[in-house]
Amino acid sequence: MRGNLVVGGSLVGLVVVTALVSFVWTPLDPQAVDASVRLLGPTSDHLLGTDKFGRDVFSQLMVGAQTTLYVGIVAVGVAAVVGVPLGVLAAMGPRWLGEFVMRTSDLVLAFPALLLAIMLAAVYGASTLTAMIAIGVATVPAFARVARAGTMQVLSREYTLAARAGGRSRSWIAWRHVLPNISGMVVVQSSVSFAMAVLAEAALSFLGFGTAPPTPSWGRMLQESQELLAVDVRLALVPGLAIAAVVLGFNLLGDGLRDRFDPRLEARR
Repeated sequence: MRGNLVVGGSLVGLVVVTALVSFVWTPLDPQAVDASVRLLGPTSDHLLGTDKFGRDVFSQLMVGAQTTLYVGIVAVGVAAVVGVPLGVLAAMGPRWLGEFVMRTSDLVLAFPALLLAIMLAAVYGASTLTAMIAIGVATVPAFARVARAGTMQVLSREYTLAARAGGRSRSWIAWRHVLPNISGMVVVQSSVSFAMAVLAEAALSFLGFGTAPPTPSWGRMLQESQELLAVDVRLALVPGLAIAAVVLGFNLLGDGLRDRFDPRLEARR
């Protein structure tokens, strides 16, 4: 529905604008500690109050949007760059190669992203890079499956059969016919995977295996607020609502894009 596309795009756009603005301006230094104003409620100087260290919550929220989008963009980008060619190769290559690629994807899909991130963090240390690699690797199978299914549909169309009969190579068919026709499916999958990446990054930061301090992160803001839930629920509510808004926004955006790119849904209207 068009409403999903508008609402989802608006929520995502708000987060993107917040992240971009935070590069050049924040109300206060998000890393500045001031014990004299710790656990302060919303005021004119601190729009969302301060945390247990006296840091401005609103400034942390703004800069935390950078981390959220950065991890999502890189993780989804890595997954798409690796997963889409693998899916196309599985559909257009020899049968044994397709089976090998998909069974390997099933094996990776069965391995939880959080567990992979914890293992990488134990070896290389907790960092944003560790979170991006773990989330990206765990998302590759989803893109491979989508690309393979879309490629098989394209290969059954008349124009593709005509190209093959005309002696066109597989690489030419993939570049000229397959990739343009599955791009919509990849965009929809990217939107949905972005929402999953945001949740995964927040979970990793909450567990201490994601973005390391003092860089602001919504997941770590939740982790730092858990011991103060009985004292000030605001500290958990603010980053929690921000995460929920981003996930909802990307999911609605994905639904809207699916309706937009799927001709079968368009024909039912």
